[in-house]
Formats: sequence, C-alpha cells, structure tokens
Amino acid sequence: MAQDSPRSEVAEIPVTSNGDVDDASEHSFNLDLKRSISAGLGLSETQISSHGIDSTAEGFIESGPFQDELQRKQTSGPVVLAEEPRSTAVEKFDLVRKWSLNTYKCTRQIISEKLGRGSKTVDLELESQIEILRDNKKKYENVLKLAQTLSTQLFHMVQTQRQLGDAFADLSLKSLELHEEFGYNADTQKLLAKNGETLLGAMNFFISGVNTLVNKTIEDTLVTVKQYETSRVEYDAYRTDLEELNMGPRDAITLPKIEQSQQLFHSHKEKYDNMRNDVSIKLKFLEENKVKVLHNQLVLFHNAIAAYFAGNQKQLEETLKQFHVKLKTPGVDAPSWLEEQ
Repeated sequence: MAQDSPRSEVAEIPVTSNGDVDDASEHSFNLDLKRSISAGLGLSETQISSHGIDSTAEGFIESGPFQDELQRKQTSGPVVLAEEPRSTAVEKFDLVRKWSLNTYKCTRQIISEKLGRGSKTVDLELESQIEILRDNKKKYENVLKLAQTLSTQLFHMVQTQRQLGDAFADLSLKSLELHEEFGYNADTQKLLAKNGETLLGAMNFFISGVNTLVNKTIEDTLVTVKQYETSRVEYDAYRTDLEELNMGPRDAITLPKIEQSQQLFHSHKEKYDNMRNDVSIKLKFLEENKVKVLHNQLVLFHNAIAAYFAGNQKQLEETLKQFHVKLKTPGVDAPSWLEEQ
C-alpha cells in the first residue's frame, strides 16, 4: 500500500491546462498562507509578495531587516497624531473649569451683597455720576420720543395743507365768482406747507442729533460702565476669598492656595482699577460732548419753532443755513453718479 508523501499546503500551487495559475486557487492559497504565517512565523520577519501572471514566480516569502523599521514607523505614527487633540481637549477643559470657578465666586458675591452679608467696594463719586447718567438717559429718551411724535404729526399736517391748497387752486379755476377767494386760500395753504417742510427738516435734524447722543454715545459709555461693574464684582469676590483663606490655618496645604489667591486678587484689582479709570475718562468726555451737541441742537430747535409760528419764512430759512441743514426736495431723487461726473 503506497503512502502519500507528506506535503505542505504552501508547496501546492494548482495550474490550469494551459499552464496559467488558477485565480480562485491562488486566492485560497494566499488565505492559507497568511493563516500559516500568523500561526507559526513572526510577521516582523516576513514579507509576502505576489506577482502577476507574467512573472516567473507566483508567490514567495522573504524576510529582511527593513521590516522592523517599517513596523516602528507604523506604530509610532498614530501616537504623535493623537497628542494634539488630547492637548486641545485639556486646554478646553481648563478654560471651562476656570470659567465655572469664576462664575461661582461672582454669583456667591452677588448673593451675599443682596442678603447684606458681604462687603462691597463703592466709589461714591463715580457711582453718583453713573446714576446721574442713567437718569439723564431716561429723560433724553422721553424727549426723543416726544419729538418724534411731534414730527410725525407735523408731517401729516403738512400733507393735509398741501392737499387742501391743491383743492382750493382747482376750485379757483372752476368757480369764476369765487376765483380770488379760492386763490388766496390756495396760496396760504401752499405757503404753510412749504414752511412746514422747512420746520420738519429742522426737527428731523434735531431728532437725529439727540438719537445719536442717546443710543450711541451714552450707550457706549454705559457698556463700559457694565464692564466696570463686572470687574468690581470679580475684585470683591477674590478679595473675600483671600480674606477667608488668611483667617484660616497656615500649613503646607493652605500656603500654596493663599499664594495663588493673592495672585488672582492682584490681577483682578489691577483690572478693576483700569476699568474705573476708563469709566471716569469716558464720563468726562461724554459730559463735554453732550453740552456741545445739545447746545447747538436746542438753539436750532428753538429758532426754527419761533420763526415758523411767527410766519417769518426768511428767518426760518436762515436758521437752517446757520446750522447747515439741507432739505430734501419732495419728489426729486438724488442725481446719479453719471450726472455728478
């Protein structure tokens, strides 16, 4: 009885009738080869190469020293790439932690002030100026609202006067017996409408100036005031925290905390002092600018109103020229860029 010679699965390479390698068998051969290698050989010492049909050798296993270097490159790459996202996540976590701690301290300080338990740093002179500014802002907003209402009512009156003048002029042409009477009334209403448009231009100029003062200049100063108040709360919060640590025991555990608290306290104190100086400077410049702007606007408003109700058309027009107020002619559009050239 003949015995089958022992053969390895690696040495068996099926060949087709025309001498080519069977693709399906080659795929099965590669899978078996990988299983054999993973079970018996180290991957760091082997290299699997396969060639096409035109190659003389269909598959072979090589080993070389460069495999260790290749493996080191492959294993060391992902470690370096993963370090950057980790550091970014740590930085974000630190920012969130600092923000949470600062918010907690400030909230505790505000609550203690509301309950009358905590001390509060107060600059009496600066606080009085801020209170006056907020009160003046409310009053200027009321003046602005009333001026806008008056301007709207004057606009509707001017439109009615113009329409009434046109109606009188039409009746003057169709009623021969009352030609002169309708004509006089038409001229009067048209003159009133013209003067009303001039006064409306002066009032809109006044409204624009007060609106800029209230909603831009004063509002910008109040934004700085809010930042100052926030820095004051932070300063008091870290001051209170430092005072509590100083009243406690001093040992190896508390000394680093006290030192860190002192650094944070000095940092917020410097920020508070800077914001207080900024608010003082802005309040000073705001007062100077407010006096200058409101002086011109109030003189314009008074002279225009007085000239209008006195029926002094010439004085009304001179008042607008004095303050460089330009009226927009009704029904006339601005010239195009080609016409300006």
